[in-house]
Amino acid sequence: MPLCLSSIFSSLFSSLSAIVLNFLLCFLKDDTSDSDLELSMVRHQPEGLDQLQAQTQFTRKELQSLYRGFKNECPSGLVDEETFKTIYSQFFPQGDATRYAHFLFNAFDIDRNGSIRFVDFVLGLSVLLRGSVTEKLRWAFNLYDINKDGYITKEEMLEIMTSIYDMMGRYTLPSVRDDSPFEHVEKFFQKMDRNRDGVVTIDEFIETCQKDENIMASMQLFENVI
Repeated sequence: MPLCLSSIFSSLFSSLSAIVLNFLLCFLKDDTSDSDLELSMVRHQPEGLDQLQAQTQFTRKELQSLYRGFKNECPSGLVDEETFKTIYSQFFPQGDATRYAHFLFNAFDIDRNGSIRFVDFVLGLSVLLRGSVTEKLRWAFNLYDINKDGYITKEEMLEIMTSIYDMMGRYTLPSVRDDSPFEHVEKFFQKMDRNRDGVVTIDEFIETCQKDENIMASMQLFENVI
């Protein structure tokens, strides 16, 4: 039986939150370093701690823990796309997560320079874990807006949906049909494309999501995980 769009879309938010949580935990391994940020030990230094506190919803202690974990995994202070995909794919050993990891990497790579700095990582996590509803929705819209032109097209949403099926859905039982991603994209646009112009704008996206209780509930799952 086909899922309703709200169930599909709330599942996207829930899976994204769970995935980001798993990725976060990978960076929060125990460390024996001092409690202060060891900025002199890395080549690409993060923003000052006070500045990061002002820009995010994390405390000083949380930022210190995040940085220690980040430094353990990425001593250079940068995560390139291949490293990101390698870390990310370990959570989906039965699927192919590389395509979705590519889209997620681009969402974290704020300045589009091909690498994720600690500050990029923390700013994204702050929004996903503790941001307002509007901030989270804007982040999700940016993820789905692959070419960053301010609109989500059917082609972009099909790429996203197909990558999710490659990562998760195609390896579940019972197996999904090959046309399921396309059907879900059509449902997405039926609900989101309010003026029927063939694209979804940020305003249409936010307004539609805010009116859906399932989507709103799915966005609150991991607000206080660290």
